[in-house]
Amino acid sequence: MPAIVKELHREFAGPTRFMEVCGTHTMAVFRHGIRSMLPPGLELVSGPGCPVCVTPAGKIDEAIALAGKKGIILATFGDMLRVPGTRSSLEKQRAEGADVRVVYSCADALKLADETGKKVVFFAIGFETTSPTIAQTILDARRTGKKNFFVYTALKLIPPAMRALLESGEVKIDGFMCPGHVSAVIGTKPYGFIPRDYRIPCVVAGFEAYDILESLLMLVRMKKSGKPEVANQYCRWVRTDGNQRAVEILNSVFETSDAEWRGIGVIPSSGLNLRKEFLEFSAERFVDSGISAPEEKSGCRCGAVLRGAVKPTDCPLFGKKCTPDNPAGACMVSSEGTCAAYFRYAGKKKNG
Repeated sequence: MPAIVKELHREFAGPTRFMEVCGTHTMAVFRHGIRSMLPPGLELVSGPGCPVCVTPAGKIDEAIALAGKKGIILATFGDMLRVPGTRSSLEKQRAEGADVRVVYSCADALKLADETGKKVVFFAIGFETTSPTIAQTILDARRTGKKNFFVYTALKLIPPAMRALLESGEVKIDGFMCPGHVSAVIGTKPYGFIPRDYRIPCVVAGFEAYDILESLLMLVRMKKSGKPEVANQYCRWVRTDGNQRAVEILNSVFETSDAEWRGIGVIPSSGLNLRKEFLEFSAERFVDSGISAPEEKSGCRCGAVLRGAVKPTDCPLFGKKCTPDNPAGACMVSSEGTCAAYFRYAGKKKNG
């Protein structure tokens, strides 16, 4: 047994539940077999750290409607195509003739607008990691006088979602493994309210097996000592103040707004909308007001999975009516989705 694992077992002092917020951490925990190394009583639960997964059905329905409009090219990341809306998906819409394009970045969508001359709407999803690059692309569009490029935003912010989970009290959380990529942009300071207001430790973690195990050891020691703080295990990439230039670019184009999260509901100041001086790039003008209210697929427990309230294997659709080839919920679509991780690495085992 590696020394770090032995130390984790020695320091562990009773039933504990830590939440990894980042979808990439969820996949890494499974890929490295971390759960098999943990002391009995130490439970890891997954949170709402997959941007594809937390995009609500209503946003998907509106994107589908946009894609169906004549003269519009809808561009987005590949994972978004298969996320089910209320009655369809972007993939199905494309099969029926809609011009839906997969791009690797917002800059690719801007290039598409330049090459085609058509109206291009970029369906923007993501957290603080991708938002600065989207903001920079909008600045580039303004600088070059682009009039046929628009953004339909479903961008989210992670710290407000962490507060919402703690405020709900639905799931007892003894500590957070904070997302490394997001933290490389925002730094460690935005998590300061968690130990201050809730007396819960946080550790910004890297993605290698040792990173995760060391982060868990740091969390265990802080819980044991009763002295919670925000610690930075991923110091080779994350600074206390983050990437200030990226944050400045983000804040110059976007402002915070209340936003709906799948399975959680509306969280105050957790979304990003264009500032009024950039509304010329907003695709909201093309969205019809008469789209019916969305409905989650009967039996799907994706929302509860995102809150950490249940495991994917607790869902009656998991591995049966919901698989990566035929997803019933968003958590089975993305490579960072908790259900996809369980399906790939844990199969249908109930002990997950």
